[in-house]
Amino acid sequence: MSGMMDRAPDWLTARPIAHRGLHDRAAGIPENTLAAAEAAVAGGYAIECDVQRSADGEAMVFHDEALGRLTGVAEPVDARTAAELGTLAIAGTGERIPTLTAFLAKIAGRVPVVVEIKSRFDGDRRLTRRTVEVVAGLDAPIALKSFDPGIVATLAEIAPDRPRGIVAEASQDDPHYALLTPSARAELSGLLHLHVSRPHFLSWRVGDLPGPVPYLCRRLGQMPVMTWTVRTEAQRALAQEHADQMVFEGFRP
Repeated sequence: MSGMMDRAPDWLTARPIAHRGLHDRAAGIPENTLAAAEAAVAGGYAIECDVQRSADGEAMVFHDEALGRLTGVAEPVDARTAAELGTLAIAGTGERIPTLTAFLAKIAGRVPVVVEIKSRFDGDRRLTRRTVEVVAGLDAPIALKSFDPGIVATLAEIAPDRPRGIVAEASQDDPHYALLTPSARAELSGLLHLHVSRPHFLSWRVGDLPGPVPYLCRRLGQMPVMTWTVRTEAQRALAQEHADQMVFEGFRP
């Protein structure tokens, strides 16, 4: 890939996107693992995954800031090195926390991958830069996204040829937003940062459909909208009517 991209590629919304891979904890396939990636590939689905930063600066495929929910270890992800994280069993299975490099190597370009770069809204861009380093030069359908418009703006600067997206919702009730000012929250919910972040696509919460922001992005901005996380038939109907593709979980489309 080369040059500056001006619109999202068609492959981004061509097929349903498995949330954190096609995981099924009851079947011994935890989220964001190589097994979940392989299951999604076998099903013909695109894959969404998350990355957190290790103590030594590696991009690790893991959703939470803390290790406890999936590993039982009472530490944040960034308290351990990539090698140490790679030894931790996920949800009592044989799966381990993979590096983004290993995760993408497993998929090997067979289906599209959308990587969400996690953020604490603190201006730290080390994980962003490492993620870009990992995907640089890969001739594979890989897009990058984040809730943090500052990260998306950084992606526009350092990886202009890679599809990038903003993840957003109509309100910021989650504790994750606690440190943000009311004006900063309004900027997020209204996408008042578009002139700086310059995303190619929007990833919008399904519970906030329909709404003016995704409508205007699709109809006036020519910006495809994917919606998260679709788990029910009612949500699937919303996605079909008001979005271009869904990030799904708990069923097979």
